[in-house]
Amino acid sequence: MIIDTHLHVIDRTRLAYPWLAGTPLDRDFLYETYALEAKRLGIAKALHMEVDVDEARIEDETGYVAELMDRPDSLIVGAISSCRPESEDFSLFLDRQLANPLIRGLRRILHELPDDYSDTDLYRANVGRLAGTRLTYDLCVLARQLDWGILLVDSAPDVRFVLDHCGIPDIRGDAFAFWRDRITEIAKRPNVTAKISGIVAYADAESWSLETLRPWFEHMIGAFGWNRVIWGSDWPVCTLGGGLSTWIGATHALLSGVSADDRQKLLGGNARRLWTL
Repeated sequence: MIIDTHLHVIDRTRLAYPWLAGTPLDRDFLYETYALEAKRLGIAKALHMEVDVDEARIEDETGYVAELMDRPDSLIVGAISSCRPESEDFSLFLDRQLANPLIRGLRRILHELPDDYSDTDLYRANVGRLAGTRLTYDLCVLARQLDWGILLVDSAPDVRFVLDHCGIPDIRGDAFAFWRDRITEIAKRPNVTAKISGIVAYADAESWSLETLRPWFEHMIGAFGWNRVIWGSDWPVCTLGGGLSTWIGATHALLSGVSADDRQKLLGGNARRLWTL
């Protein structure tokens, strides 16, 4: 059983996504499209990841995901909500999310913000409020921002962090050494789980092969170990590098020769334990 920990649904008839304008993803990517392919590939459960909707619509997105979850035979079993830890009202927002069993974690996308955006007392204190709760915090940073991510993790050692997309490496530019050293460092923090999700989107869409991905994949496993890695599709972003079927096929090929126990940890077991799915 595969648990997809990183599904985005884009429905412009229901929500506003300001960042989509001018991007290759500026169209609808509906649950029905994902589910048809996902069920054929062995995905049995999915967590919906927030899609950086207009800030005023963050909790409307949660309501929309709840509708998708209520459909017969829905794959969706929970959601990671957007949040604003820089806000003075964060504690009130957090209370509402804790009261909603649909919510499994929170995320604030940082890779389109100044590199030091999270480096304030308020931001760190608000993320620290997740300590002792059932909620995780997804860390979504570019490779060059990993040093700032490490500072945030160190400020909240009792919060369970999830590092998205292998730290968004520059696979296309082959910037391996820079990324490798920072992944090695952040992996020393036992409260960080790594999400191996959709990295095909960061490779050259026209030329990447399995061997292109292998060193990045293997370093993540080597740094974090099989007990602290989870899998995600990052659909529909993964369509920029081949799509859901291609990414799952590459994942299975990269796992060739790995024990059944370790394969299942990555593909579902660790996610089930992290979020009690």
